[in-house]
Amino acid sequence: MRALSRLALGVAALALAGCSALDNASRIDYRSAAKLPNLEVPPDLVSPRSDDRFAIPSRGQPQTLSGFQSARPERTADGPRVLPAADGVRVERAGNRRWLSVNLPPDRVYPLVREFWQESGFVIQSEMPEVGILETDWAENRAKLSQDFIRNTLGKVFDSLYSTGERDKFRTRLEASGSGATEIFITHRGLVEIYKDTQRSSTVWTPRPSDPELEAEFLTRLMVKLGADQQRARQQVAAAPAGVAAPVPGAAA
Repeated sequence: MRALSRLALGVAALALAGCSALDNASRIDYRSAAKLPNLEVPPDLVSPRSDDRFAIPSRGQPQTLSGFQSARPERTADGPRVLPAADGVRVERAGNRRWLSVNLPPDRVYPLVREFWQESGFVIQSEMPEVGILETDWAENRAKLSQDFIRNTLGKVFDSLYSTGERDKFRTRLEASGSGATEIFITHRGLVEIYKDTQRSSTVWTPRPSDPELEAEFLTRLMVKLGADQQRARQQVAAAPAGVAAPVPGAAA
């Protein structure tokens, strides 16, 4: 009996060690996004179709990304500083906000960004390429589900019965910079399912705080999509100091 106990403890230790070695890639899985039911947008979360900020420009307004950018107020002198960098893609940061600067024009970057989100398992809910805005539908990160005995045994037969109780969506904004490059911003929005009453008879979806770590993770993955080395991209996103740009040489050249 003691031998069996020691064996069980050893197996458990190995399993835990394996789990601790997993990187962020194993904790993100939105492949089932297309199968999720449509979620009603809560009042706190503005739908792009009902917000004037996301309206398609009318006649007489800028019809291209470059024109749209030129019509916007210029950045102030105290904006983020950019260090000299090799051609490619780099991380910029101002405060706790990170974004990418790509040495490609917006009309070449936009199709790559769209393809990136689809490859990541998301359904595109709305997009306006003429102003550089793309938003995914609500999706569930299935990697957050616990791998218990029943789920591992039954496999995907009853997998749809499991739910994390969370949903995510991402809004991507492309802006043309004065240097001919493109700046890419990724914003996360989240929902969490909670009980409506103490009887727990029904649930409702309510907004939850945005996740900067998820935003950083998808910035990293997008950098790789654009040609950056994965390890270096991850290091640059994590280490980009406030107000400067961290270059990733050789990407998107």
